[in-house]
Amino acid sequence: MTSTSPAAPLHTASDWAGSPISTLHRPAPDVVPIRLEQYPEDSSYVFRMELPGIDPERDLEVSVQTGILSIRATRRDEPAVKHDSEFRYGTYARHVALPLGANVHDVTASCKNGILTVRIGMEPEHDVAARTVPVEIS
Repeated sequence: MTSTSPAAPLHTASDWAGSPISTLHRPAPDVVPIRLEQYPEDSSYVFRMELPGIDPERDLEVSVQTGILSIRATRRDEPAVKHDSEFRYGTYARHVALPLGANVHDVTASCKNGILTVRIGMEPEHDVAARTVPVEIS
């Protein structure tokens, strides 16, 4: 699933697949994608996600592995009385490609006022310029 956000600048997480902010797989039908914004800041890369009504201590999981940031959250329905509601309860998830040079050993996450912020340290710039590869003809 791909967001309708404009393409991010070069050398960001969206470069991985060559598309705007992208989810790396199609979630199950009962899983809602988490809305996301991303940007470089100083020597790190920042991902911010909306997670209103989530109890971060109980219902939030953040993981990172080479090339992928994964977020999974659950908003629980605990009404004492049945009522009409347009709120969405259940599972939310997002898997995002990390930018080139992301250091998976330098990651912090914080949640405040329903906004999850994940900061990933960046390694010094890599040479990502395109180069011509000679083709051997036999």
